[in-house]
Amino acid sequence: MPAVNERSIPVSVAVDPGGRQRPSQPKPQGAEAPLPPEARRALRAAAALVVPASAEYGVPGADDEAIAEDIERTAGRDRAEVLLALAKLEAAAGGPLAEQPPQAREAAGRWLRENEPALAATFAALVYACYYRDDRVMRSLGLEPRAPHPQGYSVHEGDWSLLEPVRARGRLWRPA
Repeated sequence: MPAVNERSIPVSVAVDPGGRQRPSQPKPQGAEAPLPPEARRALRAAAALVVPASAEYGVPGADDEAIAEDIERTAGRDRAEVLLALAKLEAAAGGPLAEQPPQAREAAGRWLRENEPALAATFAALVYACYYRDDRVMRSLGLEPRAPHPQGYSVHEGDWSLLEPVRARGRLWRPA
């Protein structure tokens, strides 16, 4: 596979035949439009780069259907960055990410981390957030798959003396 660098990754803005940028599509009331099938396949392939399945621990990868659907639903304000990350990954891989061999996918993932670290971090954070709230993953970590409230989780009592320098500073705000 040829070397991949930022000059070899063509990512273009969608334009209409007249050469103008296409206007953004209207959003459905209360939700984002679902991703097209090719973007969903790319999302699953990219998510598997972040968290692959583990037979040893008996957990799915982030490309699991339920986790991928959660990633798509949760993207929200990061949706544009997720779609841009997927486009750059596919360009780096030389075609549709889901159809590329594992070596090309991994090389594309490395390219994104090295050349677009903020984009890669945004995508990875979204994948981690959705992955680690999956019930199967929570159980594999020995945690009860539930919301933290109202039962809460017990937290080890820390050393409160560490706050003394903060208390010694006095009040830093104006009274109400």
